[in-house]
Parts: sequence; C-alpha cells; structure tokens
Amino acid sequence: MAEIARTSLANEPLALTALDGRYRSAVAPLVDYLSEAALNRDRVHVEVEWLIHLTDNSVLPGTAPLTDDQKAALRKIVTDFNADSVKELAEIEAVTVHDVKAVEYYIANRLEAIGIGNLKPLVHFGCTSEDINNLSYALGVQGGVNNVWLPAARDLVAQLAKMAEDSREVPMLSRTHGQPATPTTLGKELAVLAWRLTRQLDRIEKTEYLGKINGATGTYAAHYASVPSADWQQVSKSFVEHLGLTWNPLTTQIESHDWQAEVYSDIARFNSILHNLCTDVWSYISIGYFVQIPVAGATGSSTMPHKVNPIRFENAEANLEISNGLLNTLGSTLVTSRWQRDLTDSSSQRNIGTAIGHSVLAISNVAKGLDRLDVAEAVLADDLDHNWEVLAEAIQMVMRAEAIAGVEGMDNPYERLKDLTRGHRVDATRLKEFVGELGLSAEAEQRLQSLTPGTYNGIASQLVDHLKK
Repeated sequence: MAEIARTSLANEPLALTALDGRYRSAVAPLVDYLSEAALNRDRVHVEVEWLIHLTDNSVLPGTAPLTDDQKAALRKIVTDFNADSVKELAEIEAVTVHDVKAVEYYIANRLEAIGIGNLKPLVHFGCTSEDINNLSYALGVQGGVNNVWLPAARDLVAQLAKMAEDSREVPMLSRTHGQPATPTTLGKELAVLAWRLTRQLDRIEKTEYLGKINGATGTYAAHYASVPSADWQQVSKSFVEHLGLTWNPLTTQIESHDWQAEVYSDIARFNSILHNLCTDVWSYISIGYFVQIPVAGATGSSTMPHKVNPIRFENAEANLEISNGLLNTLGSTLVTSRWQRDLTDSSSQRNIGTAIGHSVLAISNVAKGLDRLDVAEAVLADDLDHNWEVLAEAIQMVMRAEAIAGVEGMDNPYERLKDLTRGHRVDATRLKEFVGELGLSAEAEQRLQSLTPGTYNGIASQLVDHLKK
C-alpha cells in the first residue's frame, strides 16, 4: 500500500494529547499546579523558602536573618515566575542537563541584584534533588486536589444530592439482576450514589501530604558534617511544616510516596463509583426513566436526526477508566524504589496531572449530563403498573407475620406466592383476588389490598435525609 503523503505537523505548536487540545478548557486550572511549569515554579518556591528558613533561624554560623525587603525580593522570584522564566530555566537546563540544578542556578543568578550575592552557597544547601522534588510535588498535588479536583467533585455531589432530594418521592421499579424487583424511589437510588461519593471525598479531604528534607540518603550526613551544632531534624521538621505539609522523619533518598498511593487510590475509588453512576444513568436513559433535554443546534447522530445520545456519560466513562489506569499504575509504582533510590518515580510522577486531569474532565461531563436530564415520571409509573408481581414479597411476609400471630391457613407462604408469580405476569385484579382468598386478618388484608407497586417502597424517601447528616 502506498504511504499517504502528508504535511508534517511536528514542528507546529499543536497539542499531542486530548487534555491539552480538545478538552483544554475543562482541565486548564490544573496547569497552575500539575504542569511541568508549575513543578518548576514550586521548586523555585521551595528553594527560596529553604534559604529564608536557614537564615531566619541562623542555622549556619555567619548567617543572620534577612531584611523584610530581601525576603520580599526573594519571594518575588516565585510570584514573578512566568513563561519567560520557563524559557530561561530550559536554557540553563540545556547546559546542566539537570532540572533541579537549573533551578539552583536560576535563583543564584538573582541574588546579586537583591544584595545577598554572598549567600549563593546557601542555595540548595545540604539538599539532594529529591529534597526539592518531593516537596514540590507534594505542594502541586495538594494544590491541584484541594483547589481544583475537590471543588469540582463536591459541586457534582451537591448537584446529585439535589436531584435525589427533588425525586425522593418518585416511585421506581428496582431491577436486581436486571429483573423487576421490590420498588424504591428514584431519589433514594441517587442518594445511595451521592452517599458513596461523599465518603470518598471525606477521605480525600483528610489526606496527609508528606515531605522530607534530609539529604542524599535520609541521614543528614552532609548537614552534620558541615554544621554539627545544628538540630537538623528540628530544622527539617519546622521547614516542611512551614510549607503546609506533614513531616516524614524516616526516608531513604526519596520520600516514600506512600501518601501519594493513598490519595490516588481514594480518587480512583471515587472515579469507580462515579463510573457506576454513569452506567446506571445511561441505563435509566435507555429505558426512558430519564429524558435528555436537547441542546439547541446539537447533533445526536450524523444520520439519525431523532437521536439524543447520552454522550456526556459515555465520555465520562472513558475518561474515568483512563484516569484509573494511570492512578492505579502510579499507586503501585511509586511505593517501590530499589534500595535507597531509583528514578522510576521521576518519570511516573510527570503523569500525575494527566491522571487527575482525566478525572476532572469526567466530573465536568457528568455534571453537564445530569444538568440536561428530566425525570419521566409517567414512564416510571407505567413500568410499576405493569409489574404487580413485585408485591409477592410483601404478601408472603405478611402471611409469615400472620402465622406467628396465630392466624390459621398461612402455611407455605413463599411456595404459594412462587406458584402464583414465578414466570407469570400477574395484574392487579388477580393479585387482589389472591389476597382476598388467603383468610388474613381484616387489618392485614386491608393493608395488602391498598398496596400498589407505586406505594410499596418502604421508607425510601426518608432515607434521602441521610445526605443531610
């Protein structure tokens, strides 16, 4: 086969991945926390704060606290970090062939202008690259989760909870194993999903973001060799906590990344539950329980004009699966390092933004999909009215209770209802006749005669109140 002639696009400023192209608007806020540029900005931040921390505490003999103006000028290196900074760092790294060393030089090159050129040796003092990287990644993940992912997820669950509240009284036929089963309410079923998602969000909000700054193999060897008089563990602990992170006192060269595996596992579990919501809602749409509100001008099918496809939920399913594939890989990869250090984590962690980005995109799509749904109450009611056999459970349970109370003729209730209903469609008339022939007490018979598939849903509507607790 002849190769298709094509113009090369490789040198054009075009996105390779869907997140940076088609779906950029949905995930753009993550760029401030989980992009390569954000990682470098956070590296600059950590290095600057380490320099200030060492001088504030006069950790090294011959150093004294900086003036407020000098501290402000140092921190301005971080706040002024922009596209030009990214370019400059790239140029330095082209020479150093080392990303963290490039950050060290980037900062050192600015100290003369601040009037502290003599402190160049203090930049990156006692640090291995991982001291800076682990703290920078922790800050980036913490910011991305707390400021982007969690608010989007919380808004989605609040939207779902409102739908549950609005439809709490709407009777619905359950379908255990895909078969007609004891009725519920639509609101209660949505509340189950909202409750499950909320539990995961509560876990994620309690995440500990760990960090360390203790040298090449976690022993403070260089620190004590150079300044044996300092309490380096306290210096390390107070610095990590100053950054808003939790200090990890025992590490190798790397921070062990266990906390990352934990939060990625929790996000992945949230994703899996959200995937369950997507498949359930998709199925309810397919049987007419939900009606999708058409978007003006939108096309559902290129050839079938009548179609309104549940594309938001299908898109979300795919993105949740991609997100979980990456999150699960990160979780299993990052907790393992050969002896004191290998670099598998370096490549792996560059995919954190992609993993969380696909989850953010999915959340956005689910929210948009739910916003375009109407409940087809007439369809739900009609479905219930065609499945009176679901009352068999109620009848046989009442018969059991009657037998315990001493009413005669209540033998073999399950078997008698199975003979009546299994493999048969039973309408209201036949079921009421059956109840009337059982010899129940007057109160029990009246209770069953007034029962319908639409009212046989226990306290389903009240259960929605658990979302408020």
